[in-house]
Amino acid sequence: MVNGSSPRAPGVIVELYPEEQPLFLLHCRFRVRFLRQLAPCSLLFVLLCCASCGHTGLPGSGEVMYVSSPQANLRDHVSTIYNRVGAVKNGDRVLVLERQKRFVRVRTAQNVEGWIELRALVPAETYDQFQQLSKDNRTAPVQGHGVTRVELNMHVTPGRETDTLYLLAENSKVELLKRSTTGRATPEEVAASRAAALAKAGGETAKSTAKKHAAHASKPAPPHPPQPAKPSANQNATSSATASPDQSDEPKPKPMDDWWLVRDQQGRTGWVLARMVDLDIPLEVVQYAEGQRIQAAFVLNTVHDEEKGTIAQYLVLLNENHDGIPYDFNQVRVFTWNLKRHRYETAYREHFIVGYFPATVATEDFGKEGVLPVFTIRKQNADGSISERKYRVIGNVVRQVLAPGEAPRQAAQAPGAQPKKSAPAKNAAKKSAHEKSAKPRTKTH
Repeated sequence: MVNGSSPRAPGVIVELYPEEQPLFLLHCRFRVRFLRQLAPCSLLFVLLCCASCGHTGLPGSGEVMYVSSPQANLRDHVSTIYNRVGAVKNGDRVLVLERQKRFVRVRTAQNVEGWIELRALVPAETYDQFQQLSKDNRTAPVQGHGVTRVELNMHVTPGRETDTLYLLAENSKVELLKRSTTGRATPEEVAASRAAALAKAGGETAKSTAKKHAAHASKPAPPHPPQPAKPSANQNATSSATASPDQSDEPKPKPMDDWWLVRDQQGRTGWVLARMVDLDIPLEVVQYAEGQRIQAAFVLNTVHDEEKGTIAQYLVLLNENHDGIPYDFNQVRVFTWNLKRHRYETAYREHFIVGYFPATVATEDFGKEGVLPVFTIRKQNADGSISERKYRVIGNVVRQVLAPGEAPRQAAQAPGAQPKKSAPAKNAAKKSAHEKSAKPRTKTH
């Protein structure tokens, strides 16, 4: 207000003093006087400037995450050139302090703080799922022991694009618990799954990210160059007659993957690709696989060889040598050690069956025969049901154990197996073959 006696309004007041000389060359001489109401606003502005200088991302929610990469560095700040302030390894627990789009600032159990890439971390929900998986399969029977060929990610469920946390080193020893088979994802499905996982970890909506990738994958192809002149009717007839049936429009079967639920020496449980795990059994037994894939192997008992020492005798379950088979095995073989010839021999074979895990091995007291090794397998019956069969091993002889009054059940045959012939049919076939071989040959002049 200018030289007035009326009440002052809040704001900036300008008073003119013509008798005073201005500090700067202005058109008018004036003095700016700030009210007390402006002081809190100024202080708040300064605090906001300081806060913006000290933070470069959104504040963290204090959530817990876990390191899924083999090893990662902690940075002092987010830039191309940075200083390493610490390191974390696979399975470490960290506390989120601050977030950016691709990086998060975390604090380790040793109270070291630094920035790390978001893709190297998984949420606490994934860790809880692995803990529950280990708890649910703590008493699962072991179907064999294996060794990893390369570094392997442990998945929480079967599938190449499912959540992972732990990493198995090369040549890690694992216990095989369960088998599963899944369809292999297409490249488009892989890209969409990875984008959704990254968006979920970053707090974004996976739906919008998946739409972006789907739109990018569905871009129209560039126009084709002009086609040559159409062939004549005779050429069309010739080409259609010589076309192979493989060129039909029938969809190709989706590739399949076999998976093993394994437990490592630290007690961690997860799913790994089956083809990346080798069973830990002697090569003398593996050579008898005859092109089949060994699915599981069990030690029945041991014998003492004067030249070789203590030798284990095995129960081996096999299947066809490809992924995606809905049942676990189609052949049972027992390998015993010949003490005279110092080698493994096949004591029992049962093939063209439909078998499922788990299989178990134990010992049982049979009175006068003594304590003998026994094994139990699960087979599908001819009526579609699944039941257990128990067998005992007496030296190099294997016999099925039946309860009093129990009759053997007919087992279902695996797809592709030759139908079993009855006894009269076998005798008739032998008689016909004998007659053909005994028929006299006539000479031709």
